Amino acid sequence: MSAQFDLADIKRRMQGSIASLKHELNGLRTGRASATLLDPIMVNAYGSMVPLSQVASVTVPEARMIAVNVWDKGTVAAVDKAIRDSNLGLSPNVEGQVLRVRIPELNEQRRKELVKVAHKYAEEARVSVRHVRRDGIDILKKLVKDKAISEDDEKRQAEDVQKATDAHIKEIDTVLVAKEKEIMQI
Repeated sequence: MSAQFDLADIKRRMQGSIASLKHELNGLRTGRASATLLDPIMVNAYGSMVPLSQVASVTVPEARMIAVNVWDKGTVAAVDKAIRDSNLGLSPNVEGQVLRVRIPELNEQRRKELVKVAHKYAEEARVSVRHVRRDGIDILKKLVKDKAISEDDEKRQAEDVQKATDAHIKEIDTVLVAKEKEIMQI
């Protein structure tokens, strides 16, 4: 079976990189409490790593506080440890089955560190988009080699892949600038 070139699939895969970036950036703390802040946290519960959302509900009772209501008393310690080890710089207070996580003010140094992390996530997304571009170009080259399409068709479709790549990288940059502004806002 020969490879098929599908520009829509390439664009969908590039869009997936952007969706992943947005998810990663949601996990970056900006000084305001957000229920999505704890989304990336995995908890060692029931003998395996599970997302926090599968063992507890997360609410935001006030602007600088997140409440994590753990459903099973036996997993409270595991949830507490997962939040502390999450690299978000958070220390929950345990009150029975509820963990209260106060969101501290961000100092200038911490804001700059978070901006660096955001840049790292954005670069990973750019690399991912470029990998998708390379896959598309490789398929086109193979189709030309197999004489399934002409070199002119290959050139035209390669330009379409490049346009899609440029558009997605520009969107990544836009998302990054918005997050950077949000992080640096006092």
